[in-house]
Amino acid sequence: MSSLANLLDSLTVEGELYESLEDNSPSTVKRGHHCLIREGKRGICQVRFNEGGKLRVPWGYVGALQSDPIEKKPFSHVMPGTNALTFGMLGCDYHCGYCQNWLTSQAMRDPDSDASAQLVRKITPIQMVEHARRTNASVVVSSYNEPLITSEWAVEIFKEAKQAGLMCAYVSNGNNTPEVMEYLRPYLDAYKVDLKCMTDKNYRKLGGVLQHTLDGIKRAREMGLWVEVVTLVIPGFNDSNEELWDAARFLSGLSLDIPWHVTAFHKDYKMTDPDNTDSRTLLRAAEIGREAGLRYVYAGNLAGNVGEYEDTHCPQCSIQLVKRSGYVIRDYKITSAGKCPKCGEKIAGLWPKDPSKVGLNGIGHPLPVW
Repeated sequence: MSSLANLLDSLTVEGELYESLEDNSPSTVKRGHHCLIREGKRGICQVRFNEGGKLRVPWGYVGALQSDPIEKKPFSHVMPGTNALTFGMLGCDYHCGYCQNWLTSQAMRDPDSDASAQLVRKITPIQMVEHARRTNASVVVSSYNEPLITSEWAVEIFKEAKQAGLMCAYVSNGNNTPEVMEYLRPYLDAYKVDLKCMTDKNYRKLGGVLQHTLDGIKRAREMGLWVEVVTLVIPGFNDSNEELWDAARFLSGLSLDIPWHVTAFHKDYKMTDPDNTDSRTLLRAAEIGREAGLRYVYAGNLAGNVGEYEDTHCPQCSIQLVKRSGYVIRDYKITSAGKCPKCGEKIAGLWPKDPSKVGLNGIGHPLPVW
């Protein structure tokens, strides 16, 4: 067993999201994979494992921790201008070849990720809340790796965060189950999903199933969570008009108020063949979203090159309500009631109660907490 495996296995507790079968093999119900894990074996994520018929799950550490502008998640309709204390652990149930967080997400799967052991730091939920307060964060977010595989630890942190008056959110691949969403429901306010493509063949190349993600998005909406969806537009992988239309139609069929972020791919990890996404491609994707009827469409990762698609506009009278430059809020006009000040249209989202306290002209980059 590698030193990384020994380290991570020592930072575990018995999980809550599993069922014991007659042969003492835990069947995990946290994710769409529904792993059946035999004695001494690991789940697809590599960080949950069967020890003596009990499921051991990650606990008590972070592999990444910083206070990000919430726009970086990206959330465009959740507390603009605030910081989001964002933490991640190690491991993932997907193996996306373009993952920018591969050092932590592919731990225990890719030997090149063994260096992630150096990133592991023990921490307590109380300390997490202290970091949030110190960096003026109003939201605590589980991200960087796939949060669904570490939901027990996330809930322990979120309990403390909610008591401190903080909001809580997931940045996820959406491969959830009814069981884990009911488990998370009392603590989550917002849920961002990566809708990676609209073909099952390509989804399976990444380790997932398209329908599981579509169901996960719908499930989160039906549970009353605020949901935003991101599609990383990759040339030659998911950027055809047909596929972009499929994504836009699916989202508009759920709700016209779901913000859809189309973001730019850049060469990373193992995917270095496609060209980086240009602004013309992002604008084409964004226009498809708007033509499909979505009220809030954003083009990201190319600040200053996508025009009005960085900003939030009133879907009724079209005035600019939130002006952005990258991750920085330049102007904010939504009222304390979450409405357009000109026409009174209700703007869907989780908005600050006091617009005067929205952070304008911030630094626009993460704050380290160590």
